[in-house]
Amino acid sequence: MKHDTIAFLLATAALVGATGTQAQTVYRIVGPDGKVTFSDKPPASAEQGKIAGTGVGASGAANSNSALPFELRKVVAKYPVTIYTTPQCPPCDAGRAMLTTRGVPFSERTVITPEDSAYFQRMMGDSSMPVVNIGGQRLKGYAESEWSQYLDAAGYPKASILAAGFKNAAPSPLVSTQKPADLAPKLEAKPAPIATPPAAPTTNPNNPTGIVF
Repeated sequence: MKHDTIAFLLATAALVGATGTQAQTVYRIVGPDGKVTFSDKPPASAEQGKIAGTGVGASGAANSNSALPFELRKVVAKYPVTIYTTPQCPPCDAGRAMLTTRGVPFSERTVITPEDSAYFQRMMGDSSMPVVNIGGQRLKGYAESEWSQYLDAAGYPKASILAAGFKNAAPSPLVSTQKPADLAPKLEAKPAPIATPPAAPTTNPNNPTGIVF
Protein backbone atom coordinates (compact mmCIF):
# COMPACT_ATOMS: atom_id res chain seq x y z
CA MET A 1 0.00 0.00 0.00
CA LYS A 2 2.83 2.36 0.85
CA HIS A 3 4.54 1.74 -2.50
CA ASP A 4 1.26 2.34 -4.34
CA THR A 5 0.82 5.70 -2.55
CA ILE A 6 4.34 6.81 -3.43
CA ALA A 7 3.85 5.79 -7.06
CA PHE A 8 0.57 7.76 -7.20
CA LEU A 9 2.21 10.89 -5.78
CA LEU A 10 5.10 10.65 -8.25
CA ALA A 11 2.70 10.25 -11.17
CA THR A 12 0.65 13.24 -9.99
CA ALA A 13 3.76 15.38 -9.65
CA ALA A 14 4.88 14.44 -13.16
CA LEU A 15 1.47 15.35 -14.55
CA VAL A 16 1.45 18.72 -12.81
CA GLY A 17 4.96 19.41 -14.03
CA ALA A 18 3.99 18.61 -17.60
CA THR A 19 0.94 20.85 -17.41
CA GLY A 20 3.00 23.71 -16.01
CA THR A 21 5.51 23.32 -18.83
CA GLN A 22 2.79 23.61 -21.43
CA ALA A 23 1.56 26.84 -19.88
CA GLN A 24 4.98 28.50 -19.93
CA THR A 25 5.88 31.18 -22.45
CA VAL A 26 8.08 29.96 -25.30
CA TYR A 27 10.71 32.45 -26.48
CA ARG A 28 11.95 32.56 -30.08
CA ILE A 29 15.60 33.58 -29.78
CA VAL A 30 17.78 34.71 -32.68
CA GLY A 31 21.48 34.24 -31.91
CA PRO A 32 24.39 36.43 -33.15
CA ASP A 33 25.01 33.91 -35.94
CA GLY A 34 21.38 34.13 -37.09
CA LYS A 35 20.48 30.72 -35.71
CA VAL A 36 16.94 30.53 -34.33
CA THR A 37 16.26 28.54 -31.16
CA PHE A 38 13.22 28.14 -28.92
CA SER A 39 13.37 28.15 -25.13
CA ASP A 40 11.16 28.63 -22.09
CA LYS A 41 13.74 31.11 -20.73
CA PRO A 42 14.73 34.46 -22.27
CA PRO A 43 18.44 35.07 -23.11
CA ALA A 44 20.46 36.24 -20.12
CA SER A 45 22.22 38.95 -22.12
CA ALA A 46 22.15 40.68 -25.48
CA GLU A 47 25.30 38.80 -26.52
CA GLN A 48 23.43 35.50 -26.29
CA GLY A 49 20.78 36.57 -28.76
CA LYS A 50 17.67 38.68 -29.10
CA ILE A 51 13.99 37.86 -28.71
CA ALA A 52 12.01 38.28 -31.89
CA GLY A 53 9.40 41.04 -31.75
CA THR A 54 5.78 40.21 -30.97
CA GLY A 55 2.50 41.76 -31.98
CA VAL A 56 1.58 42.99 -35.44
CA GLY A 57 4.35 42.72 -38.01
CA ALA A 58 6.36 45.76 -38.94
CA SER A 59 4.62 45.83 -42.31
CA GLY A 60 1.40 46.85 -40.51
CA ALA A 61 -0.66 44.11 -42.14
CA ALA A 62 -2.60 41.58 -40.13
CA ASN A 63 -1.56 40.57 -36.64
CA SER A 64 1.35 38.15 -36.65
CA ASN A 65 -0.29 34.87 -35.73
CA SER A 66 3.03 33.23 -34.87
CA ALA A 67 3.32 35.48 -31.81
CA LEU A 68 -0.10 34.52 -30.45
CA PRO A 69 -1.27 31.61 -28.28
CA PHE A 70 -2.70 28.80 -30.40
CA GLU A 71 -6.31 29.23 -29.25
CA LEU A 72 -6.18 32.95 -30.06
CA ARG A 73 -4.33 32.46 -33.33
CA LYS A 74 -7.30 30.66 -34.91
CA VAL A 75 -9.78 33.36 -33.90
CA VAL A 76 -7.60 36.21 -35.18
CA ALA A 77 -7.12 34.47 -38.53
CA LYS A 78 -10.87 34.00 -38.97
CA TYR A 79 -12.18 37.22 -37.40
CA PRO A 80 -9.47 39.95 -37.48
CA VAL A 81 -10.24 43.16 -35.61
CA THR A 82 -9.64 46.64 -37.03
CA ILE A 83 -10.52 49.87 -35.21
CA TYR A 84 -10.87 53.28 -36.88
CA THR A 85 -10.06 56.24 -34.63
CA THR A 86 -9.42 59.95 -34.65
CA PRO A 87 -7.46 62.18 -32.21
CA GLN A 88 -9.20 63.83 -29.26
CA CYS A 89 -12.00 61.25 -29.29
CA PRO A 90 -12.83 59.87 -25.82
CA PRO A 91 -15.00 57.05 -27.23
CA CYS A 92 -12.09 56.03 -29.47
CA ASP A 93 -9.78 55.96 -26.45
CA ALA A 94 -12.32 53.89 -24.52
CA GLY A 95 -12.71 51.38 -27.36
CA ARG A 96 -8.96 51.02 -27.80
CA ALA A 97 -8.49 50.54 -24.05
CA MET A 98 -11.25 47.92 -23.95
CA LEU A 99 -9.62 45.85 -26.72
CA THR A 100 -6.20 46.19 -25.10
CA THR A 101 -7.44 45.21 -21.63
CA ARG A 102 -9.30 42.21 -22.97
CA GLY A 103 -6.22 41.09 -24.89
CA VAL A 104 -7.69 41.37 -28.39
CA PRO A 105 -5.00 41.87 -31.07
CA PHE A 106 -6.10 44.60 -33.45
CA SER A 107 -5.02 46.92 -36.25
CA GLU A 108 -5.72 50.64 -35.92
CA ARG A 109 -6.40 53.05 -38.78
CA THR A 110 -6.42 56.75 -38.00
CA VAL A 111 -8.60 59.43 -39.57
CA ILE A 112 -6.66 62.71 -39.32
CA THR A 113 -6.18 64.40 -42.68
CA PRO A 114 -8.90 65.80 -44.96
CA GLU A 115 -8.16 62.88 -47.30
CA ASP A 116 -8.73 60.45 -44.44
CA SER A 117 -12.01 62.14 -43.51
CA ALA A 118 -13.34 62.20 -47.07
CA TYR A 119 -12.52 58.55 -47.66
CA PHE A 120 -13.91 57.52 -44.26
CA GLN A 121 -17.16 59.31 -45.06
CA ARG A 122 -17.46 57.48 -48.39
CA MET A 123 -16.57 54.13 -46.84
CA MET A 124 -18.77 54.32 -43.72
CA GLY A 125 -21.60 56.56 -44.90
CA ASP A 126 -21.19 58.95 -41.95
CA SER A 127 -18.51 60.30 -39.61
CA SER A 128 -19.37 58.37 -36.43
CA MET A 129 -16.29 57.46 -34.39
CA PRO A 130 -14.95 54.99 -33.51
CA VAL A 131 -15.76 52.12 -35.87
CA VAL A 132 -14.63 48.55 -35.27
CA ASN A 133 -14.61 45.69 -37.74
CA ILE A 134 -14.78 42.21 -36.18
CA GLY A 135 -14.46 39.82 -39.07
CA GLY A 136 -17.23 40.81 -41.49
CA GLN A 137 -19.19 42.75 -38.85
CA ARG A 138 -18.93 46.55 -38.59
CA LEU A 139 -19.96 48.35 -35.41
CA LYS A 140 -20.28 52.14 -35.39
CA GLY A 141 -19.71 54.03 -32.16
CA TYR A 142 -18.43 52.56 -28.92
CA ALA A 143 -20.71 50.53 -26.68
CA GLU A 144 -18.83 48.14 -24.42
CA SER A 145 -21.69 45.65 -24.14
CA GLU A 146 -22.18 45.48 -27.91
CA TRP A 147 -18.47 45.13 -28.65
CA SER A 148 -18.19 42.43 -25.98
CA GLN A 149 -21.15 40.55 -27.45
CA TYR A 150 -19.57 40.38 -30.90
CA LEU A 151 -16.12 39.52 -29.55
CA ASP A 152 -17.70 36.70 -27.51
CA ALA A 153 -19.54 35.42 -30.58
CA ALA A 154 -16.33 35.45 -32.61
CA GLY A 155 -14.62 33.37 -29.93
CA TYR A 156 -12.21 35.87 -28.38
CA PRO A 157 -11.29 35.02 -24.75
CA LYS A 158 -13.05 37.15 -22.15
CA ALA A 159 -9.71 37.86 -20.42
CA SER A 160 -6.28 38.46 -21.93
CA ILE A 161 -4.09 35.43 -22.61
CA LEU A 162 -1.42 37.43 -24.46
CA ALA A 163 2.19 37.25 -23.34
CA ALA A 164 3.39 40.11 -21.16
CA GLY A 165 4.78 42.90 -23.28
CA PHE A 166 2.67 42.10 -26.36
CA LYS A 167 2.17 45.20 -28.49
CA ASN A 168 0.05 45.83 -31.54
CA ALA A 169 1.54 47.63 -34.52
CA ALA A 170 1.56 51.40 -34.45
CA PRO A 171 -1.60 53.04 -35.87
CA SER A 172 -1.48 53.77 -39.60
CA PRO A 173 -3.34 56.48 -41.57
CA LEU A 174 -6.48 55.45 -43.41
CA VAL A 175 -5.22 57.04 -46.63
CA SER A 176 -1.57 56.57 -47.51
CA THR A 177 -0.05 59.60 -49.24
CA GLN A 178 3.36 59.98 -50.85
CA LYS A 179 5.07 63.35 -51.12
CA PRO A 180 6.04 63.83 -54.79
CA ALA A 181 9.56 64.86 -55.77
CA ASP A 182 10.15 68.56 -56.40
CA LEU A 183 10.15 68.15 -60.18
CA ALA A 184 7.80 65.22 -60.41
CA PRO A 185 4.11 65.75 -61.25
CA LYS A 186 1.79 65.64 -58.29
CA LEU A 187 -0.03 62.35 -57.89
CA GLU A 188 -3.47 62.09 -56.44
CA ALA A 189 -3.44 60.09 -53.21
CA LYS A 190 -5.23 56.81 -53.65
CA PRO A 191 -7.28 55.45 -50.76
CA ALA A 192 -6.20 52.19 -49.21
CA PRO A 193 -8.16 49.23 -50.60
CA ILE A 194 -11.11 48.01 -48.58
CA ALA A 195 -10.87 44.44 -47.40
CA THR A 196 -13.19 42.17 -49.36
CA PRO A 197 -15.99 40.83 -47.10
CA PRO A 198 -16.36 37.06 -46.70
CA ALA A 199 -17.89 35.35 -49.74
CA ALA A 200 -20.69 33.88 -47.67
CA PRO A 201 -21.68 34.37 -44.02
CA THR A 202 -21.06 31.49 -41.68
CA THR A 203 -22.74 30.78 -38.37
CA ASN A 204 -20.74 29.92 -35.27
CA PRO A 205 -22.45 26.82 -33.79
CA ASN A 206 -21.23 27.85 -30.33
CA ASN A 207 -22.73 31.32 -30.66
CA PRO A 208 -25.80 31.55 -28.39
CA THR A 209 -26.63 35.07 -29.60
CA GLY A 210 -27.02 33.97 -33.22
CA ILE A 211 -24.56 36.59 -34.56
CA VAL A 212 -23.49 35.75 -38.10
CA PHE A 213 -20.10 36.86 -39.44
